[in-house]
Amino acid sequence: MQRHVIDPRPDWQRIVEEQGLVYPLTRYPDDSLRPYWDESAYYSFSLGEVEAMEETVAELHELCLQAAEHIVANNRFRELGITDPTLAALVRRSWWERDRQPSLYGRFDLRYDGAGPAKLLEYNADTPTSLLEAAGPQWFWMEERFPGADQWNSIHERLVDAWRRQAHLLAPGPVHFAHSRVDVLGEDQLTTAYLLETAQQAGLTTVPIAMEDIGWDSLSRRFVDEQLRFMRTVFKLYPWEWLAGDAFGGHVVDTADLGGGAGGTCWIEPPWKMLLSNKALLAILWELNPGHPNLLPARLDGPGELVRHVAKPLLGREGAGVLITDGTGPGPQPEAGERYCWQEFAPLPDFDGNRTVLGAWVVDGEPAGLGIRESAGLITDEYARFVPHVILD
Repeated sequence: MQRHVIDPRPDWQRIVEEQGLVYPLTRYPDDSLRPYWDESAYYSFSLGEVEAMEETVAELHELCLQAAEHIVANNRFRELGITDPTLAALVRRSWWERDRQPSLYGRFDLRYDGAGPAKLLEYNADTPTSLLEAAGPQWFWMEERFPGADQWNSIHERLVDAWRRQAHLLAPGPVHFAHSRVDVLGEDQLTTAYLLETAQQAGLTTVPIAMEDIGWDSLSRRFVDEQLRFMRTVFKLYPWEWLAGDAFGGHVVDTADLGGGAGGTCWIEPPWKMLLSNKALLAILWELNPGHPNLLPARLDGPGELVRHVAKPLLGREGAGVLITDGTGPGPQPEAGERYCWQEFAPLPDFDGNRTVLGAWVVDGEPAGLGIRESAGLITDEYARFVPHVILD
């Protein structure tokens, strides 16, 4: 693994926007605009490194499924903050019936520097983003800048195939694709639009909609779209904890279709993904697999013996609320009332001042590709940059 500096293509912004990445710049607190898509550098990997990471991701995915089975079998929902018994019952039934519900994708965030085994930082299993740029623009960048080279990237093809393979699990009617208007940057909207496109390429009928435009028909007790059509299958780039906690969350729980075809709504990702999209998973993984080379020590009852640790809110996103104690002092104090997972602090590798995290994608349960984000600080937040990669041997 190496980082290389390279001149961006002269018209790079127009190129990536035409490829669907219409948010190539990030606005910073000082009101300046800086590239989110950053092709002034790239990372190279050997084929052996990529093959080893693929094996690691496949194993981590299997370990996560085993951990989910353990949580359900031992009724450990409260440790994940799932305290509503009705919601816990839905997640439990969804897990038991998981083979009858469509599930598309997830993203493992890994610490890897090319020297030692990749370490799991977290699993974004419900509403992961940075998908569009990983699947498309970085592949086209490679074809232009390194013709004849390769990339760990079969994301697009696997997504289309996943829709085809799981089409029989979808309820009758179109698939609605929903995102929230609260996303002012447009990332959720564009990610949802991209996934809608993959479904169309698989031959499915699709309907875009904002979460805020979903209606509830109290007579039929069904969710409806703006044309009052029943919404039988919905892909939502909207976390389950928000969905279940909204004003109509009770109806979501009561009418969720878990594969029985009873006339409710089939949600993608399914409710059982709540078991994997929670930072408590990291502690349970370590408890079940202590000393695993691809895991970091983690716990839920405080830092304990972890002198250098990271406190992660169980449902935090994009680095929000993450607290780092590096062992040089007491460190920041967790917020009262917030639930955390404490994980051993493993600083992101530093490539000339760029802190790097690898996002390894899983599609339909199989390793599918890689996206890389860089940040200036120790926490990968909303100001991180996406940098392409290539396999060079």
